[in-house]
Amino acid sequence: MQKIHLSQRNHKTKVVLVGGCFDILHYGHIYFLKRAKKLGDMLVVALESDENTRKLKGLKRPIHSQSQRAEMLKSLKFVDKVICLPPVPDYRQLIIKVKPQIIAVTYGDTKNTFGVKTVVIPKIKTPSTTQIAKLLKIEGN
Repeated sequence: MQKIHLSQRNHKTKVVLVGGCFDILHYGHIYFLKRAKKLGDMLVVALESDENTRKLKGLKRPIHSQSQRAEMLKSLKFVDKVICLPPVPDYRQLIIKVKPQIIAVTYGDTKNTFGVKTVVIPKIKTPSTTQIAKLLKIEGN
């Protein structure tokens, strides 16, 4: 599949935006991203910075750097674009730049979507990155 660039899309391209840390890629991430891609033609992932991931998840995180996480996400055939966010992201500017028709989230995601249609993709029962990190003794209990 050829990757679509934001500047190459036409007015009929339905863009879906998702965001997150995606530290240790696991089945729950794959499930979420595949479901999000089915909502449109182009899936754009806004990837949190290392600094913001630390604030959200704790001092021992991220396990993989933002550039490593971006490379993993780019290798997925259903991800069309990865945008690496700065340490203090401006989500409003991101939405203005990307112009998504849909923002896909999981239940409990509290980010403001600035009036863009939001679709909640249910979480599935699978170990999270935090649970996997604890099992691997990368992160304490």
